[in-house]
Amino acid sequence: MPGRAPPTRTVWAPGAAGRIEVLLDEPVGVPRGVGIVAHPQPLLGASARHKVPHVLAHALRDQGWLALRPNFRGVGASDGVHDHGNGEADDLLGLAQQARRDHPGLPLALMGFSFGAYVQSHVAARLGAQGEPARHVLLAGMPVGQVQDWRRYDPAPVEQAWLVHGELDERASLQALLDWARERRQPVFVVPGADHFFSSRLHLLRELVTAQLGGD
Repeated sequence: MPGRAPPTRTVWAPGAAGRIEVLLDEPVGVPRGVGIVAHPQPLLGASARHKVPHVLAHALRDQGWLALRPNFRGVGASDGVHDHGNGEADDLLGLAQQARRDHPGLPLALMGFSFGAYVQSHVAARLGAQGEPARHVLLAGMPVGQVQDWRRYDPAPVEQAWLVHGELDERASLQALLDWARERRQPVFVVPGADHFFSSRLHLLRELVTAQLGGD
């Protein structure tokens, strides 16, 4: 229908461990940019269809961006097995490079939630080290240090990243993120009253995406 974005569809991308299943959200008209959205921890059952990456991808789409939501290794129909963020970062880096080849000249946005934010921090840092930084980076609910189930996360520092966190996050400590960000003089957007999943406050994530992309 004229003026209405097409439905989400599945495409495939190459990865170091095999094929990557990618949910693709296309905007109305010619894309203004390409965004890659990473989902939370697959060991807890999450996938690209989780509500938070869904909201982030649709916010990108509604701002005129092409949104790619890959399923991490071993999730959905993606090949491979979980690699604790290492292989997942390799896969997303390759996807970002492929997106730039397919859409030369368009800006790139990297967004992630929880485990996906941790992975995207490393992807963004590696792109920056290569002299090809992403235009926008938004990391929501990113875990730092040890979490409840004894997994440990060491995010990569990313200049100009937007760090968004719920005040009442029960899974990824806000205090740990603030301590991490303080050392790097990096601001954090704290959503008052929000839990880890931004329950009843997902509209604020949409508004942050809109604000971040507003200059493009």
